[in-house]
Amino acid sequence: MTFVKRIVRSGALQGAASALAALYIRLVHATGRWRVVGAEAPEALWRDGAPFIVAFWHGRILMMPCGWPRDKPIKMLISQHRDGQLIARTVRRFGIASIAGSTSHGGSTALRAILRALKAGQCIGVTPDGPRGPRMRAAGGAVDIARLSGVPILPGAFAASRRRVLGSWDRFVLAWPFSRGVFVWGAPIVVPKDADAAAREAARRQLEDGLNAVTAEADRLVGCAVIEPAPAELPDAGTNPSEAR
Repeated sequence: MTFVKRIVRSGALQGAASALAALYIRLVHATGRWRVVGAEAPEALWRDGAPFIVAFWHGRILMMPCGWPRDKPIKMLISQHRDGQLIARTVRRFGIASIAGSTSHGGSTALRAILRALKAGQCIGVTPDGPRGPRMRAAGGAVDIARLSGVPILPGAFAASRRRVLGSWDRFVLAWPFSRGVFVWGAPIVVPKDADAAAREAARRQLEDGLNAVTAEADRLVGCAVIEPAPAELPDAGTNPSEAR
């Protein structure tokens, strides 16, 4: 058994690993020069007291807790896989609670918890390509949540000038200390409650395109090569496009 597998399977090791991960994230943020682009989008929603869905790609999860104000309640939808538990314990150290599940697995229980949180005025964080990809391709779950709840989706991303891009399925971005960093927010995406299958697919594409746009813009702003999405997977004939991955 590899050391990484031992960590994700051991509660005690997970606790230590999550503490080290949180410490590293704080170090990267404290030693870097960070700015925010498009801050008016979330600030307008916060000012109105309106909850929303925060969407970012799985590969950009590392620094996103530092782009979120501690006084704004948020819960993160995190997979029930063991590596998801490690992420949940890490973000908890930044005051971010989690909901176990994903938009495609264990969905009904997670969906009810998400809708309750949004109704209570809390924001929800999701990674539309998680937990297993394809990279930077949005599944339909976030769109369905937005339709059912009536809240908008806000795309976001971070980038850092000094980084290592891992060879994982999501091309995980590991930011280094002493970087120039940026958080980029996109425009809100609204999904009508009466949206049919075609409208939901259009919203899914809008979300995917919006996320890829803010992610590419973040990379360009810090002088890094843009990470490309995985090749698009075409839905099988007769498949509801909003349900295809």
